[in-house]
Amino acid sequence: MTSTTAADTANRSVLARAARPLLVLAFWLAVWQVAAVVVDQEILLVSPAGALTRLGELVVTAEFWGIVWHSFVRIAGGFLAASVVGVLGATAAAASRVVDALVTPALTAIRSTPVVSFIILVLMWTSSGQLAFVISFLMVLPITYTNVLEGIRHRDLALLEVATVFRVPVLRRLPAMDVPAVLPFFVASCRIGVGLAWKSGIAAEVIGLSTGSIGERLYQAKIFLSSADLFAWTAVIIALSFGFEKVVLVLLRRAETRLSLGRAA
Repeated sequence: MTSTTAADTANRSVLARAARPLLVLAFWLAVWQVAAVVVDQEILLVSPAGALTRLGELVVTAEFWGIVWHSFVRIAGGFLAASVVGVLGATAAAASRVVDALVTPALTAIRSTPVVSFIILVLMWTSSGQLAFVISFLMVLPITYTNVLEGIRHRDLALLEVATVFRVPVLRRLPAMDVPAVLPFFVASCRIGVGLAWKSGIAAEVIGLSTGSIGERLYQAKIFLSSADLFAWTAVIIALSFGFEKVVLVLLRRAETRLSLGRAA
């Protein structure tokens, strides 16, 4: 009897956790619908049903998937390139004070500079087709570099001294001590970096009018006063950013689990 009651309680708890985000979503959709009714101007604010209908019209076309792939490849590519370069740069900076002294001020300047300045500068140098890749790379790089460098500096010094005394090979020390210590900092940078890559990448496409991109479609929505297109493409951007972040975090969690199992073995 006690076990049955406990199971029922656990089931209700699981259902409540599953229903909570749906209730929150329903609340904000209701707020959106009320606002659309009050404004009563499809040009200014489309209703949720109108945006969903427009999204349904878009997703069945081959052109839609071509546009999504165009933006995804460049923004995700910029994020991944920045992650690799950031990790390598932080590793070099942790090993060399000269590298740290040279690189850190440059990345601080990049972080403090308005993104629109970089967009205009990159447009002077290259075509708008590569703009989203370059801007996503530049916006994510300082975050990855700073977080990973912080993780390297927060490693357990006592363990490192033991590894030095017993002359533990680098290839054994990396998965056993270094990577597990730095990984939480890298995960934190990825959480911030994915969203920033999509925001800056799409902004770059809008300003640079990159042909065949999501940003171009957002700009056209503004030109033609189509709030249905604006909301439909914005929903696509949110879904892509959310899905990409989940994939990255799942892969990192799997890597963390494998490292833990390796240490236990």
